Amino acid sequence: MLLENKERKSIRNAFGHALVEAGKKNPDIVVLDADLSCSTQTAIFGKEFPERFFNMGISEQDMISTAAGLASVGKIPFVASFAMFATGRTYDQIRNSVCYPEFNVKIIGTHGGITVGEDGASHQALEDISLMRSIPNMSVIVPADCRECEQVIKFASENYGPMYIRIPRTNVYDIFDEDYEFDFCKAKVIQEGTDVTVITNGETLAEVIMAAQELEKEGYSVQILHVPVVKPLDDSTIVEKAKQTKFVITVENHSIIGGLGSAVCEFLSYYYPMPVIRLGINDTFGQSGKWDELLDYYGLSANKLVKTIKKQIDTYRLVK
Repeated sequence: MLLENKERKSIRNAFGHALVEAGKKNPDIVVLDADLSCSTQTAIFGKEFPERFFNMGISEQDMISTAAGLASVGKIPFVASFAMFATGRTYDQIRNSVCYPEFNVKIIGTHGGITVGEDGASHQALEDISLMRSIPNMSVIVPADCRECEQVIKFASENYGPMYIRIPRTNVYDIFDEDYEFDFCKAKVIQEGTDVTVITNGETLAEVIMAAQELEKEGYSVQILHVPVVKPLDDSTIVEKAKQTKFVITVENHSIIGGLGSAVCEFLSYYYPMPVIRLGINDTFGQSGKWDELLDYYGLSANKLVKTIKKQIDTYRLVK
């Protein structure tokens, strides 16, 4: 799987077209956006189904409350905005108007993480997964490529309950082939390994795969576990794979507080205590810059991951 030789594709565009496909199958699907439909790509749905598309303006809280009302009469609202605004500005409405009554609202946060790039810290959602996974009744999904994103949107359209789906601004590599099937209940083992289990999701999965390929050339064996569903967590697979290696590293384009790394630590600390190293944004805000430079600056690029994972494996080899 030589990702460097593949073309990067727009996951937001894949999301927009997946909405249209879902809308063709179910006339109850409606889409709401907060004046960012060209960026979120919900404009694709709006062009196809103008009577089922609602531009709510720069009024995210009203958008969520409206979606809750639509859900209460049997519609299936998909609401979209930048992850920072879709979760931060709207937390009260999501908690009390969507999750408390358990309405069938799907929230899509685009432009997640530091790879929002030049827009800077105010637009870089690093806490959104933490916010959403802490609310009862909410599921949290972070797809890694276009094919998985399409399947996640299909799943969301066909299954009841509040869901938060996070996708990045950046284009992404194709990781999964045509036979891939998204499984809400199961994490996916990308490759087996014996030195360390690296648990990741979203756009950092590609970085981990490229890092593991470089490390393999130097004699290091990295097991990769892709966990697209942060909540509910696939506990059994995480324990199974963790038992096969000396320690675990989590990698995420999110704060190390409250996200995937925290979820893994919370579970393993009780059921299978072992060392877990969390790699992500270390309790700080992002900053303005090119997305790939920021990924590297915060230690999440393939090159930086090679160095960090190698150092940690060497340390544990000496200890053991």
